[in-house]
Formats: sequence, C-alpha cells, structure tokens
Amino acid sequence: MTPVVIDTNVLLVANGSHQDVSCKCREACVSALLARQRSGMVVIDDGYRILREYGNRTYPNQPKGVGDAFLKWLLQNHSNATRVCRVPITETGQDRFVEFPDPLLEERFDPPDRKFAAVANAHPDKPPIWQGADSKWLDWWPQLAAQGISVHFLCPADVARFYAKKFPERDLPAFPPRP
Repeated sequence: MTPVVIDTNVLLVANGSHQDVSCKCREACVSALLARQRSGMVVIDDGYRILREYGNRTYPNQPKGVGDAFLKWLLQNHSNATRVCRVPITETGQDRFVEFPDPLLEERFDPPDRKFAAVANAHPDKPPIWQGADSKWLDWWPQLAAQGISVHFLCPADVARFYAKKFPERDLPAFPPRP
C-alpha cells in the first residue's frame, strides 16, 4: 500500500469537528483512517510538527472520535518503521522549508499547511497528500502535481461546495484525476 501524508482536517472531519461537511464526507474520512490503521504507512516529519498539530486539534488521551483514535494509534506506532515513516525536513523560518517543492507556490500556501507538502516532497516516493475538506488545496494541487506530488481529495463534493462559497467570484478549478 502506498504511503500517505494526511492533512489534519482529515482527522477533524472524521471526529465530526467540521459541522458543515456532509455525512458522506465524514464517512470517507473515517473509512480512510480506519483502513490506514489496518494496513499501510503514514509519513510524518522527524521533528513531529505534524504530530504536534494533530495533538493540538484532537484528544488522543480521551479518544471520542476516529480522528482522536487515529492519532493515538499513530503515537503508539511512530517508531514502527513498517507503519510510520519519519522524514527530515529543514525549517528555514516560521513554516518555511527547504523541502517545499515550489518556492513560488510556497508564498501563496497557507503557512501551517506547508509542512505537509514539504514532507511529501522529502519522501523518496513523493506520497500523495490526503485532503478532507480544505478547499484552498484546489488552487494548489496543479503546481504540486507538476513537482510529482498528488493530492487526493477524500470529499470532492464538499470541497467544491466550500470553494464556491469561499471564492464566489472564481470558477471552480478542476480536480486532479482519481488514482
């Protein structure tokens, strides 16, 4: 199974912490996280920036949702090289990384999301980034794809709806081809 980088919002959607998502979206995120726990690999950074962000947004010590339980599993397995791969990324400033795949895109990228792209780019297989409901990634995926990094939208209908609401003056960008 291909390793993946997982954006924090996948855990939040799976927890039910994003009230505006559809039931189908929450089910997709829950299903993806449960499947990843059963088999497969997750890629994180060796400085635990991703784990810290997950921990700041979920409750692994009192798991109530699938996202919480996923973080607890990830914390229990973070040293298991068959399940979790830690890659080094080099921070050159606040939320800026040598490994970010496109310096021009980095300027337009949400600073807290840059670590996900840097981690995907730092891994030799350039694993896909799982995205739940953050519509801004629709503007970013083509430039990431040009650098060999794919974005897998788990909730395309919700992302499209959020994008249209957030950017009513823009046309809806195309989604990447499904793997």
